[in-house]
Amino acid sequence: MNTNTIIPTLKALLENEHDLIANLANASALLYQSIPNINWAGFYLYKNNELILGPFQGKIACMHIPMGKGVCGTCAEQRKVLRIDNVHQFSGHIACDSNSNSEIVIPLIKENTLLGVLDIDSPSFSRFSEDDEILLNQFVDVLVSSL
Repeated sequence: MNTNTIIPTLKALLENEHDLIANLANASALLYQSIPNINWAGFYLYKNNELILGPFQGKIACMHIPMGKGVCGTCAEQRKVLRIDNVHQFSGHIACDSNSNSEIVIPLIKENTLLGVLDIDSPSFSRFSEDDEILLNQFVDVLVSSL
């Protein structure tokens, strides 16, 4: 992942735009085009005590995820980043795409309110590093501040 360009590119995309769906759509496209070796990048939005599929890039996906279920639901419930080296070993994993082997999910929180999660999947095991987590946290911070 190119840390030198992804954040400035995101800031340029978000400039003078505050629409949630438009910003999440461009953010997911930017991630999908910028991060090597991934097969899904997108957002689930918190509504009515569950996660609902939002803008994404990749194969079709699960549309409803209960809080506390799978990697995304667990991340949302705990409000903490989950970086999973092997999703098949994660209790309660929801397999939307059987080709996904590792995953990173970052909660979207603004003013202590859960908005949803950023979810990125990879066909490789142990794809996401601590450096990826740091960069994606910065990415989410910039994105959430635009909303």
